[in-house]
Amino acid sequence: MSARPSVPPAQPVLTDPEQLKELLGIPFTPEQMACVTAPAAPQVIVAGAGSGKTTVMAARVVWLVGTGAVAPEQVLGLTFTNKAAGELAERVRGALARAGISDPDPSPAEADSAGGEPRISTYHAFAGQLLKDHGLRIGLEPSARLLADATRFQLAARVLREAPGPYPSLTNSVPDLVSDLLALDGELSEHLVPPERLRQYDTELLSVLAGTTLTNEDLRKVPEAVRGRLELLELTERYRAAKRSRDLLDFSDQIALSAQLATTRPEVGALLREEFKVVLLDEYQDTSVAQRLLLSGLFGGGTGHAVTAVGDPCQAIYGWRGASVANLDDFPEHFPHADGSPATRFSLSENRRSGGRLLDLANELAAPLRAMHEGVEALRPAPGEEQAGSVRCALLETHAEELDWLGDSVAHLVRTGTEPREIAVLCRSAGDFARIQAVLVERDVPVEVVGLSGLLHLPEVADLVAVCEVLQDPGANASLVRLLIGPRWRIGGRDLALLGRLARTLISRVPEAGEEDRLAAAVEGVDPSEVISLADALETFLDGAGTGSAGAPDEHLPFSAAARVRFAHLAQELRDLRRSLADPLMDVLHRVLSTTGLDVELAASPHALAARRRETLSSFMDVAAGFASLDGEASLLAFLSFLRTAAQYEKGLDHALPGGENTVKVLTAHKSKGLEWDVVVVPDLCAGSFPKEKAPEAWTSYAKVLPYDLRGDAATLPESPQWTSQGLRSFKSALKAHKAVEELRLGYVTFTRPRSLLLASGHWWGPTQKKPRGPSAFLSALYDHCASGHGEIEAWADTPEPDAENPALATDATPDHSWPLPLDPDSLTLRRRAAALVESHLTTASHAPDPVADAADGYLWPPDCEDPSYDEEPPEPEDLWPEAEARPAAGGPPQGVRGAAPVSGRGG
Repeated sequence: MSARPSVPPAQPVLTDPEQLKELLGIPFTPEQMACVTAPAAPQVIVAGAGSGKTTVMAARVVWLVGTGAVAPEQVLGLTFTNKAAGELAERVRGALARAGISDPDPSPAEADSAGGEPRISTYHAFAGQLLKDHGLRIGLEPSARLLADATRFQLAARVLREAPGPYPSLTNSVPDLVSDLLALDGELSEHLVPPERLRQYDTELLSVLAGTTLTNEDLRKVPEAVRGRLELLELTERYRAAKRSRDLLDFSDQIALSAQLATTRPEVGALLREEFKVVLLDEYQDTSVAQRLLLSGLFGGGTGHAVTAVGDPCQAIYGWRGASVANLDDFPEHFPHADGSPATRFSLSENRRSGGRLLDLANELAAPLRAMHEGVEALRPAPGEEQAGSVRCALLETHAEELDWLGDSVAHLVRTGTEPREIAVLCRSAGDFARIQAVLVERDVPVEVVGLSGLLHLPEVADLVAVCEVLQDPGANASLVRLLIGPRWRIGGRDLALLGRLARTLISRVPEAGEEDRLAAAVEGVDPSEVISLADALETFLDGAGTGSAGAPDEHLPFSAAARVRFAHLAQELRDLRRSLADPLMDVLHRVLSTTGLDVELAASPHALAARRRETLSSFMDVAAGFASLDGEASLLAFLSFLRTAAQYEKGLDHALPGGENTVKVLTAHKSKGLEWDVVVVPDLCAGSFPKEKAPEAWTSYAKVLPYDLRGDAATLPESPQWTSQGLRSFKSALKAHKAVEELRLGYVTFTRPRSLLLASGHWWGPTQKKPRGPSAFLSALYDHCASGHGEIEAWADTPEPDAENPALATDATPDHSWPLPLDPDSLTLRRRAAALVESHLTTASHAPDPVADAADGYLWPPDCEDPSYDEEPPEPEDLWPEAEARPAAGGPPQGVRGAAPVSGRGG
């Protein structure tokens, strides 16, 4: 980013704001015009949702260029995503062309003579170019290469495999440790904390804790987390050394090194201020501490440079990934005028997206946020739109009824003329994506699940990932249970419980007799020195034993005959697949698909849902194919770590955006920021679901979290606790309050996405819960909003009686909830016909058919392989999982009760 020669501003073509309105054809509001025509000096614009911030930024460029204050190429615009950068650049170029300042399609000669155009970039791309041009000033070679997200996981996995250890305090699985390592490394970079400072802080804290009486279990976990963080810090330093030895950087390194360059080499800032006379900073509330130091070091610090930051503190929803909303609040102090006075603060509050009745709801929800941040005003509708927009809400008795209500409502909208592309379903998490997709496809509504985090929750992808998890980690019990209870292996509750008991006997210390939660302990995980592995238990069936560990007294366990054979076949299949784990990633995935028959099964089904699932699987394989390799090789371990983090953080690694197809979009609320639709559906507004009530991961309990005292935004976070029971309780209470504010911001973003209609719903009884959920604070607010005349309450189920039971868990549950899942009779008939047709054309059938290899019903086992034990009463779910709410989302036991249906849903 070497400085270009300064180009004198062009002759003024604009002298009056009214000219700007006429040239651009935009009826700017007075507050918009004040932002556009403000002098070229530091300013921050607090822009409410839908208030036209991009339009204002583009118009400001036109005004400054058109009045002769700057040349087009002296303008720098920064935002977060390539999509946003492209949109801003297009707006700016189009506005300049409409104003007659530039040619919309100049010839090369004309472009050269014109001088140039504004530079619009992402924050990361700007930091990368800065290091390329000036990195040598801090000893960084220009040959350094950028690590993609996927490649980071490969390198971290390699560091973890080669680390000498031991690391007794790091008890997570290897894929989790890879994610933890990268999380700590990222936090250190985002807050510019040297590893030595963290080591000193945690070492001193351990000394303090050693002299403190830790009176309860929560307090005793603190030194465990601190010791784990010190061990994780050693791995982080090894990871950083590995990057340096390979001349590699990741995005966090880019920002951290750029901030170092900006704050220690003032000559760089002087060069850039000479090159770019005007700087526009978009979505400034989402910048991290390191990004703020980078930008203030270059363009702030009392220089009085013409920096315009635009953002909305009410939409600051990325705090979990390092963003600090304090950057926007404190902008006037970080970027003062040349005389030292704070930068000017403007506000945009007229919303031209949503109807007035929708804005009344958003304003009511955001009232506590407006009180926290200076310059935030309540949203106003455009003139004439005060009574536009509507809300329809519903509280159903059960989760299944809610999904049916959602499906029927969306299908009705599509039938009555609403284009599917103008409808979005926004969820707090991706757990219900598969069910939502299914109910919409059942009603012939075209639907698209957006992003990798959503794909991972769909059954066909979850099954593929589950096999890979078991192959990579024999202790991945939750994933193995998913396979066992699925439609291919169809293991019943009795045999599954016996397998858990057998796995328990294979560890070094046998538990006391009478313990009933063996399988639950196996899936939930225990002390790593006593890992219970269901995969190891499966291995015992290869020699026909299946009765205990070698050298120990055999305890005869009454497995059914069918289960013994199925266990043996699955164990052999897994053993064969493990031999190819060293192969390239795509070869491994294709081999898994071929061996399990998943691709054939989907191809054999005539249903529209199966067609969507084939598309889903293809999308997932595209993600895998694009998984960048390190040194020419992409490992399954690194890919699984990548997927886990993508699922955990929803949008942390997932940059996919809704496609242009005419489909209903299903995506997370986080991913919806910056987007809009005519109709937005928000399901699962239940207590504890949205807003979530669980406190965020605290540094006192998780090794991967940086202590708040070391963060650059420590003033906005709960203070470190006193090391007493009351002190730790107060700290956790403060964390929950902090989380509540984050959820309120996410709710505000969600409910300001629709242009005309908001559909919102919740339920009393979840699919597996023993206690009712009921409406969340958000749904209750929507109810009050509708009851006051601003919407319609379509259904509102009464509060269950105190002794009421979840209908899905009732003893008289319908036969549809049997376990294993009954095979679909129509699909079964079609597949048997296909199998018979194939057999009739075989010319080399020299041996009798093998029932194991027979694919008559699309699975390994034919449906007439009856097992008498399956007619017995299956175990209660709590016998397998003591806490129903804590079951693994993608790999847990069957969803439902009294031996419920498998979560795969691939019954034909």
